[in-house]
Amino acid sequence: MKSNRPVNLSLATVIEVNLKSPVAIASILHRLSGILLFFVVPGLLALLSCSLASPESFASTKELLSGVAAKAVLFVSLAGLVYHLLAGIKHLIMDWGFAETLEGGRAFATSTLVASAFAIAAVFVWVMF
Repeated sequence: MKSNRPVNLSLATVIEVNLKSPVAIASILHRLSGILLFFVVPGLLALLSCSLASPESFASTKELLSGVAAKAVLFVSLAGLVYHLLAGIKHLIMDWGFAETLEGGRAFATSTLVASAFAIAAVFVWVMF
């Protein structure tokens, strides 16, 4: 007799199963980038506010952002923003009824991951150099 009761899977099994699916990877990264943005955007807005206060504060903000650590934080923030934006556009397009099949969803998720990788590489070059 087959049991219809739920089975508790270990975390390792869940991760192993999800890493095989581009749809799952895209979904998990979209959630993680949203959480990152939730914590980073207030700091970026405060930094923007400080830079717009006066010419002296703009100069001090520019000097602050010239360090490698600040550039790394800025890159991670912008990378999260870029990925979240592209994945959000993917979700909007899917809400209109496109790529709703399993194959279409996989192809769309894969193309979103690839496009995000190129965009994040461009952001890296822009921020670091």
